Amino acid sequence: MHVLDSARLRLRHFTVQDAAWVLRLLNEPDFINNIGDRNVRTVEDAQTFLQHGPMSAYPRDGFGMFAVELASSGCCVGMCGLLKREFTGEVDVGYAYFPEYSGMGYATEAAAAVIAWGRSACGLDRIVGFVSPHNTASIKVLQKLGMRYEKHAPIADGAEPILLYS
Repeated sequence: MHVLDSARLRLRHFTVQDAAWVLRLLNEPDFINNIGDRNVRTVEDAQTFLQHGPMSAYPRDGFGMFAVELASSGCCVGMCGLLKREFTGEVDVGYAYFPEYSGMGYATEAAAAVIAWGRSACGLDRIVGFVSPHNTASIKVLQKLGMRYEKHAPIADGAEPILLYS
């Protein structure tokens, strides 16, 4: 299901048919180093990840992670969306892109569109960004979105604190 468009991108709900490219994205070294290893190693694992992750969030929360496609070609370049963090109660903007599409402004463009959509369509007043301290590229994206460092915050029991931008 189509959700929203930006100048160059189209964002839509995930389907299980996205499993092959999601498998690749979740196993990119930058994804594992900056976001975490989701232990998704097969197409079947990716289908399960999609069904129990993004696809289950749409009816539960009214939002979730979306597939990001180039409007010009329909090529999937990554994911972007809103995540409700159970541990913190915060809603944060999240994104991940294939390395060949980094540095092109897609993360900032999609995240700005998702934040605006979250405020208008979902009535969210506060949307934050969680980021690993070493992820300088993502910190720059959050700063371009107008977010500033607020504090170190854990996102799960026992996890190392990460940076919270708001």
